[in-house]
Amino acid sequence: MDDFTTRTYGTSGGLDNRPLFGETSARDRIINLAVGGFTSLVVLVTVISSFVFPSLPPRPLNVFFAVCILLACGSTIVLIFWYRQGDLEPKFRKLIYYMLACIVLLCLCANLYFHDVT
Repeated sequence: MDDFTTRTYGTSGGLDNRPLFGETSARDRIINLAVGGFTSLVVLVTVISSFVFPSLPPRPLNVFFAVCILLACGSTIVLIFWYRQGDLEPKFRKLIYYMLACIVLLCLCANLYFHDVT
């Protein structure tokens, strides 16, 4: 088995015993919870709206739109899981934030479409 205490982390071949992400501050945890909570709330509202609006039974296109959003969320959740395990470098944090912003914008577009806003 690999010894996980001595990784190179992309350095010039020398072994580095530093933790991958260092110490996480309370500020970083609050930001992560706020961004994640907001994104989760927006996705939840979008998925519920896809089934309820404009009327019951739901339109197949609305449900398809919600499924596509959930698939995008799935890949982001996998990246977050890998990041928290330490399998990804810290530079992927910006990619995760970018993907969450894209999901929020996609949910905004979906909600505008579901509610027939022109």
